[in-house]
Amino acid sequence: MNQPAIVATDLERSFGDERVLRGASLTVDPGELLAVLGPNGVGKSVLFSCLAGSEHPSAGTVDVFGTPASERSDTTSFLLQDALCLPRLTGRQNIRFYSQLHPAFVDNWHRYAEALGLIDDLDKPVNEYSGGMKRKLELVIALSIDVPLYILDEPTAALDLPTIQEVHALLREKQDEGKTIVFSSHQPMDADIADRLAFVADGRVVATGVADELFNAVPAVVEANLGDAELLAGHVLGGEVFRGNGTIRGFASEETALESLPEGLTVVSPTYTDLFNYYTNQVAKQPTDD
Repeated sequence: MNQPAIVATDLERSFGDERVLRGASLTVDPGELLAVLGPNGVGKSVLFSCLAGSEHPSAGTVDVFGTPASERSDTTSFLLQDALCLPRLTGRQNIRFYSQLHPAFVDNWHRYAEALGLIDDLDKPVNEYSGGMKRKLELVIALSIDVPLYILDEPTAALDLPTIQEVHALLREKQDEGKTIVFSSHQPMDADIADRLAFVADGRVVATGVADELFNAVPAVVEANLGDAELLAGHVLGGEVFRGNGTIRGFASEETALESLPEGLTVVSPTYTDLFNYYTNQVAKQPTDD
């Protein structure tokens, strides 16, 4: 049996009185493309910093290819949001800086810059870049480091749809090369490219699995028009409804008889957005031993 790429066990991390990680555990297989999904502010970035070895957990352990994460950096390319680029340098100068800094940096960065539409902006200073341009430059640098493991925090943040699709293609390409990729997102559409999903809420990994398994565990999704919010709330878990595309949706409660729903309520197929809402809201509220 292959050794896991990452084993994180019972991670705790506090900053003063703020407890950010609350017993988070996660295992990642070699060669896996894992999407870690959750709303902003639930601890994804801190979790990723611990996985990469740049942040020491208050408790718990992280091993990367069998070695404590903090003891080696030659296995991992870590992209943390808005923490990589030097604003006074141009994009090209940033790339040159990291190519000299990291021994595993390889000379194919121009292909990534071309794919992400950044070539024409490389000679501009980064402090003139938009958020999306900065994200593209950070991805160019992170992907140009040839290592077995990529830990990418919100790689599609601030990007438009065509660029997100290009990022997805580049991640699949890396996986085809045998690399292990762990990336975080709060965008449900990013789940579509992953082998497996992990949902984070309240500083914990509340669910992991392949998409089909996770979908099978989701209660029936009930949809209504915006004006029927009160009616829908009476038939869904916790009375909680979520806005969709001009509609509202919720997860049928155990008491709801799906075969005799009131007029205006309809059972619909769950989407990745429903999956996201279920695991980061309903499942996250379930009591733990904590």
